[in-house]
Amino acid sequence: MVKVAILGATGYTALEAIKILLRHPEAEIVAVTSRQEGRTPISGVHPSLVGRLDLPLEDLAPEEVGKRADCVFGCLPHCASAEILPRVLAAGARVVDFSADYRLDDAATYLEWYGHEHPDAGRLGATAYGLPELFRERIRGQRLVANPGCYATSAILPLAPLLASGLFETDDIIVDSKSGVSGAGRQPKLMTHFPECNESMSAYNVGRHRHTPEIEQVIARHTGSRPGVIFTPQLAPMDRGILSTIYVRPRRPLAEGDVMAILRDAYAGERFVRVVDHLPGTKDTVDTNFCDLTARVVRGRVLVISCLDNLVKGAAGAAVQNFNVLFGFPETMGLP
Repeated sequence: MVKVAILGATGYTALEAIKILLRHPEAEIVAVTSRQEGRTPISGVHPSLVGRLDLPLEDLAPEEVGKRADCVFGCLPHCASAEILPRVLAAGARVVDFSADYRLDDAATYLEWYGHEHPDAGRLGATAYGLPELFRERIRGQRLVANPGCYATSAILPLAPLLASGLFETDDIIVDSKSGVSGAGRQPKLMTHFPECNESMSAYNVGRHRHTPEIEQVIARHTGSRPGVIFTPQLAPMDRGILSTIYVRPRRPLAEGDVMAILRDAYAGERFVRVVDHLPGTKDTVDTNFCDLTARVVRGRVLVISCLDNLVKGAAGAAVQNFNVLFGFPETMGLP
């Protein structure tokens, strides 16, 4: 039985991780931490856990967390994780980090997009990126895994095999993504206040969303060539889910069957990527660890539709998938 701790346990992704781990036959949750809630039971913050997990929230030193647990899920904000996780690692635990602090390749890019000097820059570019479908062998045996961003997962999974084929232009890629409100986190914000977001859709961070360099750098790791991506995120009036429409230009005319064959070949045998003939919707993947993909050709341009649950395959489900790879369990263990 692997002892697991959750750092920053009061958020939405932490709750999803807890719910999955409670079903996991090889995981035991031994600590949940928060700086805000004192020793309130975790079920007092997440009432759906009443009778399922009543551990108290504790404000533990990172070293104590690392000694108590074999694996730590870091559900801390960007820029905070890299201050704390090195001390957790030094205490002996493995870590799956939900933040963006170890996803990028270099400190200069991190500073440009996150506005902070990276406190643990030596691990940038050397940390395994937690997308097992592309980097499974790189993840095995590691002590730190950077869990992917939710939007980034919805873009990287379809783009990586297409661009690796050499059949598509790499400098003219458009990723248009719609996300449910939970993607903004649990902390109250004006744009996610009910009267602001209900019955409304709006774009945000156009041209400057932080998942842009993540998408470009991770695809470059897989294909050897960095693409040029225009990424536009949009807030949709729903609780959860991401639907991304991705536009790529082929170097020669391609039929839909050609594009679908590339995707099917790439993900044959992958349990959590479904290449489907129909146009998927967010309800098809809600509460699951699936990413659904399909493709269409319109006026010579290839459109790929990608759909996933931002809290599961986009966060907590991916983290448990990485946990399974790290500890040698079947990759599907515990996952919906």
